[in-house]
Amino acid sequence: MTPPSRSPRISVLLPYKFEASFTYEAETALPPGTLVRVPLASRMVVGVVWDEKADESIKAKPVAEVLDFAPLPQSLMRFIDWVAAYTLAKRGDVLALGLKEALLVAPPKRAKHFPFGGANPDLPSPVLSPAQATASTALRADVAAEKFSVTLLDGVTGSGKTEVYLEAVAQALRQGKQALVLLPEIALSIQFLERFAARFGARPAAWHSELTTAQRRETFRAVAEGRADVVVGARSSLFLPFPNLGLIVVDEEHESAFKQEDGVMYHARDMAVVRAKFSSCPAVLVSATPSLETVENAASGRYKKLDLPARHGGASMPTMRAVDLRADPPERGKFLSPVLITAMRETLGRGEQAMLFLNRRGYAPLTLCRTCGHRISCPHCAAWLVEHRSLSRLSCHHCGHTVQKPAKCPSCEAENSFVPIGPGVERIAEEVAELFPDTAALVMASDIITGPAQAQDAASRIERREVGIIIGTQMVAKGWHFPHLTLVGIVDADLGLAGGDLRAGEHTVQMLHQVAGRAGRAEAPGTVLLQSFAPEHPVIAALLSGNLPEFLLQESTLRRPGNWPPFGRLAALIISAADERLADQIARDLSRHAPHGSGIQTLGPAPAPISLLRGKFRRRLLLKTTRDIAVQPLLREWLAKVEVPRNVRVDIDIDPVSFM
Repeated sequence: MTPPSRSPRISVLLPYKFEASFTYEAETALPPGTLVRVPLASRMVVGVVWDEKADESIKAKPVAEVLDFAPLPQSLMRFIDWVAAYTLAKRGDVLALGLKEALLVAPPKRAKHFPFGGANPDLPSPVLSPAQATASTALRADVAAEKFSVTLLDGVTGSGKTEVYLEAVAQALRQGKQALVLLPEIALSIQFLERFAARFGARPAAWHSELTTAQRRETFRAVAEGRADVVVGARSSLFLPFPNLGLIVVDEEHESAFKQEDGVMYHARDMAVVRAKFSSCPAVLVSATPSLETVENAASGRYKKLDLPARHGGASMPTMRAVDLRADPPERGKFLSPVLITAMRETLGRGEQAMLFLNRRGYAPLTLCRTCGHRISCPHCAAWLVEHRSLSRLSCHHCGHTVQKPAKCPSCEAENSFVPIGPGVERIAEEVAELFPDTAALVMASDIITGPAQAQDAASRIERREVGIIIGTQMVAKGWHFPHLTLVGIVDADLGLAGGDLRAGEHTVQMLHQVAGRAGRAEAPGTVLLQSFAPEHPVIAALLSGNLPEFLLQESTLRRPGNWPPFGRLAALIISAADERLADQIARDLSRHAPHGSGIQTLGPAPAPISLLRGKFRRRLLLKTTRDIAVQPLLREWLAKVEVPRNVRVDIDIDPVSFM
């Protein structure tokens, strides 16, 4: 007797905390990538048909609906599998980075205010210098080849790197391909979108957290249907369903903002290279201060390298000088040296603009009682509360806890005894207002300029010269082009050099060099003054000399013997629990079962630098191996040996950037 025929079975991956796919029955065989709605427990959820064998031995529920939506590209599915295996994240969590059910609801009609496509690659492009033309030709050839490659576009600030890679974007458009440009900060997209529109006659699609649900939904659909020719986005745009990707550009590739620090911990720069490989297209990494990892990959021949050694249009690099605060200190209770103040007066007197940089938000990083020394700390984190005088609040920059500044000290009950210690940008703005009462100043910090609209307004005011002095944190360090800005003052060039962060020196050089690059980008020459108590420090010396390759060579010399990245591999285990003793216990258990052997070293356990975060006690272990040892198999075997209670969380950070 012939057994009854059975409906085809399919594997479906769901965008939730699941590693394995689920087996369902379908009316007909469905190709991998098909989006479906299926039952999960008592609810209906969206999933993706995955290219793996279904379980024929179990009783399977039927697919409820096949969605009328473009299937996920095979290249994206392979990318998701790869990212999950590399980061040791669950595949469902990685799928969820790009696939949200809210994005799949069909809009009632095509919204006219989302002008996707329509970019004209053959509009007149700007006149390129010989170096730009050479680099542009090379990138266009890579795009035309339609195969995987990685190129570092290394150019000094103001050298016209954007115009060069936009020529590669134009080549992708001519070939009917899509292009993705990754930016580290939403605010950077403002001027970029304007430059893009001027070059191509249309704005690209944008993808970042500030978009409304309706905008994200339409962008997601436009990408999947191939209507979005170019996407400019934050790191999560790597997981958009591009069916015909022809180029990925990572601008400011050195930026630590490309590292996702929670949930699925991945570095968008590195994952962009992987996405390009699965899409058989070139990746272009762009920076004036490339990371040591990228520099080493270029030196070894794994990446190509193109150089733009001079500023475009005849502009010269700014003159850089150190201001020794031991010889020229500010007035008592102030933070700007007389040397810097004099330079600001001269700059403003010529009708030019000045920028002051301090990478500290708020008014003061610490508030303490002048009577007993009591410091106001966060009850949920191992951190001091930061005064934000403009909001009349004290805030934790880690968990967001805020309180009003108390009228009297909770320790000694002295009234009105709290005083600010150290400067933040708000305190610098207060000092500037006293010194230059007739000059308009603008503070640019992430807690003040919180979205693209505010960034657009700030940039417009600066470009119209309604502002004479810009005071900013790291958000002013990159991407901006203000032609009348000729003086940059680094209020505290030593900030960031203290502590045990492996990359402290590298990150400080990158940030301060980028800030310095805002000066003198047009006809008028620029000047950069670095206030420092240690101008002889190698980082300050590297900035003054402008010899960044020599600095990176010194960094390489320091890191290579100990197998520190990029000459070895790192993975961090972060244990967190509400019970401090339990966090310590699990950390000790993990330490006892740590991997060992030639080329393998485990450091810790130790309290994390921020040992209490959002009410959870945190401990860290660090696995370090030589370059030829993969850390993922070691970590899987290690974690399998220790039973971790449900009320303890162990996060895995492959290739950590931050050690907080």
